Amino acid sequence: MRHLPGPDIPFDRSPAGDQGLLPVELNRFVGRETELAEIGRALAGSRLVTVVGTGGIGKTRLALRAADGLKNGYADGVRLVALAPLRDPRLVVHALLEALHVTDHTSRPAREVLLERVRGLSALLIVDGFEHLVDGCAALVREVLCRAPGVAVLAVGRRPLRVDGEVVLPVGPLAGADAAVLFADRAAEVLPRWRPDAADRKRVRELCRRLDGIPLALELAAARLPVIGLEELLLRLGDRFALLTSGARGVLPRHGTLRTAIGWSHELCTPAERLLWARLSVFAGPFDLEAAEYVCSGPELPESSVVDVLGGLVAQSVVHREETPAGRRYGMLDTLRAYGAGWLAALGDEERLRSRHRDWYLGLATWCELEWFSPQQAEVAAVADSSLPDLRTAMEWCLERPQEAHLGQFLAGTLWFSWVGCGRLAEGRYWLDRAVGRASGGATSYEDARLKALWVLGYVAVLQGDPVAAAAALHACEEGARAAGNEVAGAYAVHRRGCLALLSDELAEAERLLRAALDAYDRAGELNSNVLMGRVELALALAFQGRPRDAVALCEQVREVCESFGEEWARAYALYVLAHAAWTAGDHPRARVLLSRCVAVDHRFHDLVGLVLALELLALVTASEGEAMEAAVLMGATAPVWESVGLARFGSRCFAVPRAQCEERTRAALGAARYEECSAAGRALSLDAVVERALAACERAPRRPRRAAGTRKPAGLPTGRGGEAAG
Repeated sequence: MRHLPGPDIPFDRSPAGDQGLLPVELNRFVGRETELAEIGRALAGSRLVTVVGTGGIGKTRLALRAADGLKNGYADGVRLVALAPLRDPRLVVHALLEALHVTDHTSRPAREVLLERVRGLSALLIVDGFEHLVDGCAALVREVLCRAPGVAVLAVGRRPLRVDGEVVLPVGPLAGADAAVLFADRAAEVLPRWRPDAADRKRVRELCRRLDGIPLALELAAARLPVIGLEELLLRLGDRFALLTSGARGVLPRHGTLRTAIGWSHELCTPAERLLWARLSVFAGPFDLEAAEYVCSGPELPESSVVDVLGGLVAQSVVHREETPAGRRYGMLDTLRAYGAGWLAALGDEERLRSRHRDWYLGLATWCELEWFSPQQAEVAAVADSSLPDLRTAMEWCLERPQEAHLGQFLAGTLWFSWVGCGRLAEGRYWLDRAVGRASGGATSYEDARLKALWVLGYVAVLQGDPVAAAAALHACEEGARAAGNEVAGAYAVHRRGCLALLSDELAEAERLLRAALDAYDRAGELNSNVLMGRVELALALAFQGRPRDAVALCEQVREVCESFGEEWARAYALYVLAHAAWTAGDHPRARVLLSRCVAVDHRFHDLVGLVLALELLALVTASEGEAMEAAVLMGATAPVWESVGLARFGSRCFAVPRAQCEERTRAALGAARYEECSAAGRALSLDAVVERALAACERAPRRPRRAAGTRKPAGLPTGRGGEAAG
């Protein structure tokens, strides 16, 4: 990749302070007062309202505007579930989990997790673009509504869901006056000095009539005004509508009008613009300029010309542009993408373009994996998040073709940082299970890709608390690596077996396996975030065996390497071990500072495993400082996080120590009733609120720690306010 956003771009899929963050409106919303009121009344009486209408009629924009006005009526806000980019109906449940910011690290079926987590929610779900997945989507929506009495669904599509209790609201064209206002508004965007006279206003009314008041058609026409005046625009519409709308049986007039309007706009594009429009249809989600240049360029469209041609499509409202956490991105409405896809198929060029699309996202994933071990980790997370629809499309394309199955395996394995580091274990498990189940055509040269998918599958299964699946995948990887002479893949398999032993409290075995893996990494010259995590896991095994000095020395080395490479994710785990050691030594201020850094990083990357471990240890530090009520609140707040992560503290006795000690202290200090009250208050907090509360507490000045009975006083402990708490 030649250019990526700068280092100050934040990444957070769960924005703090907004329980229903909706897309920002890029231009003025016009009209639809009656429809907005109808949606409000319908949702007051039904928990499933479906807005239906032809493509381009403005359904999504209407639903988003209605939801924005209703969001205060839902304690957990409004969530947009965009289904148009999906092709596999099995991914609908993952889209819903993503929209609800539900991260589940367990091996339970995603559907079961969703239905469990929506109970008790008070939220409005906007389910948009479901028509090509209607059967699976309808069944899932029905189950959600049955399980979650506080959830309402505002569905948006070209057909009803056909679910009991559904209220269907058809959306028609804009009324004449509103259509004229919309056209004039969009015309003013491209012609700021345009002041329509009486003749122009008459022409606008006629144009709106011919375009049936369809918003997309009006916007496409308005975008043409810098090149074609209103009078000529009307003449061109007259010629083409007379020719293209006659004789078509079984086609709704509005649909015919829209298709004709799109076709007319397509005809007015230059040959290069028409070609780029068709080729851009291979993108499932937002894309950047570099992706368009690589995928869509060729002899007929040189790479150097793509930026200007793309600019022309933006100017004509065929392509929209927006600024995102991953940088500037482009996209097309689904209706316009489908039109372009039809032309691409007619050109007979779809196979080649989809192969180039696959190659680009293979390259992007490879770049992301490499740059994950760098100061650009946050940018990598943002880029991978933005590119997820197209990464899914690329994996699907590969896994549907036996001769390309190895590329799907490589892609699913290469995205380990997104599955593990950014809270997508459940979806990662879905793709990895599919990938390793595909034959690689028997070519031994493809074995490395299969081995990578196997050890990543084992890693994901370990974190999901599925030891049987983990052991099977890691054994297969180790055997395959031995046969292929792939020492690095074998090291990863041994490493993850060591991690499995650690979580099973088999500490001596964990130490043996982790040391063997780290030795193999050293021999192979392997150094990345996974290798550093192996050192952190070894440090935990040592600490749990009563060797804190060795654990601290190892994690100090990890921290030094991370800081020299700008790595944050593995560093947060090293800081967790150092914080544990600081607490053990009685240095509570230092432990608190270290944990605040863990919490901030883990929350930014949506890594719930690291976050919940840090929060539980922070609760123990807080209790040790004499703040029993605050500690109990933090303890309560971690409970729902563990429900997402899976088996609490992995079922490990060692990892359970901080919580057990904290609960013992706080119950003794508060009494059972007060403890339960504080814990319940913590459980009711959102994850954003918990993190904000924890970080705010960490910012206060260090105070004199209160030493509990039986805790030795460490050497060099600060004795007053202002004591240095470096970390």
